[in-house]
Amino acid sequence: MILRKKIRRPLKKVKIIKRDPFGNIIFLKRALIGALATVTYGRLNIVNKLKVEGTENLQDLPSTNVLFISNHQTYFADVIAFYHIFASVKWKFKNSVNWPIYMLYPRVNTYYVAAEETMKSGLIPKLFSYTGAVTVRRSWRAGGQNVSRGADIKAPQKIKQALEHGWVVNFPQGTTSPYAPVRKGTASMIKSYKPIVVPIVINGFRRAFDKKGLFFKKRGTVLTVKFKTPIQFNDDVTVEEINAAIIKAIEQGKNNDANLD
Repeated sequence: MILRKKIRRPLKKVKIIKRDPFGNIIFLKRALIGALATVTYGRLNIVNKLKVEGTENLQDLPSTNVLFISNHQTYFADVIAFYHIFASVKWKFKNSVNWPIYMLYPRVNTYYVAAEETMKSGLIPKLFSYTGAVTVRRSWRAGGQNVSRGADIKAPQKIKQALEHGWVVNFPQGTTSPYAPVRKGTASMIKSYKPIVVPIVINGFRRAFDKKGLFFKKRGTVLTVKFKTPIQFNDDVTVEEINAAIIKAIEQGKNNDANLD
């Protein structure tokens, strides 16, 4: 009779506290997003009126590797509006944020690319950063001045991590100035990571809020957010062609007829 020694396998560690790729606790993120939505709902849809189009284009998207590209009008109000809409879509509401029950369990795997210095500029930005900021160091702007410095070599990897975990919002112009040049970094990222790309065109935020998006400039403003048809770029498309497509999709070409103010 042969006696065999029983092999004890090490127990797998169970992660009680779930975190996102950047170490943020998921439970706290969800609570913070819900609180942020509660505080800002009136600003977007009572004091002003948020008009949403095209959320049918979001219904069948995969849960990861989706990149939203948008023109940019304020530091924070634009992104906050997107968080409201994404949560509403999660609850199966179409083109509407009129049922704020979605605040109870918002979508948490959403990220947005933001300038590092902006997200460190005070308590509110630091709190907002915890909800999903992918911070990058801009190579062309710092401290409100134009600069020329090396690109943030960590940025592509951080954005890749966010795409692997959820949806990412990016502002390819890197500034709130209308019709500013679209920087090729976004096109290069699309070429490398091959996400589904969803263009967004927004309007009214610059008229309603200050540059940071924290204080009112004009009440009773219609804020529009339009989601366009998702794009999947082929492998043979060049970075230059992708960049041109981005400019057209977010309506930021010099000859564009749209009045985005």
